[in-house]
Amino acid sequence: MGYSRATMAELNSFEEGFLVGVLVGEGHFGGDGKQAQVTLRMHIRHEKLFRWLLEKFPGSKLYGPYLHGGRNYYQWMARGRFLREEIIPILARHVNFLDNHVRTRIEGMCVLYGMPTFFESTDKVP
Repeated sequence: MGYSRATMAELNSFEEGFLVGVLVGEGHFGGDGKQAQVTLRMHIRHEKLFRWLLEKFPGSKLYGPYLHGGRNYYQWMARGRFLREEIIPILARHVNFLDNHVRTRIEGMCVLYGMPTFFESTDKVP
């Protein structure tokens, strides 16, 4: 089981920047103890955003809606090969826009789960 790179929609520069902005502002970079994952959890009122993510990133997964602790939300996840080959390279292309906090979170996830960071050849933002 996996995703097919051929089915992933091409992104224009705005869409890439939009993805990076959403992940920087709302995303979590971590893992489940077995594999790295990027998680985006937001209120169900953002369903249109989640549907766009599924359309553009068919290797990702959407869970929910959940009603838990008074919150009503969806959870989008990118894991495994898809994360490594599609999402991390997009973040790497825009590394100069990442602040040190976010960059450290992404790099930490990559190191912890044995993934190339793709960030090694660029200078950190002060």
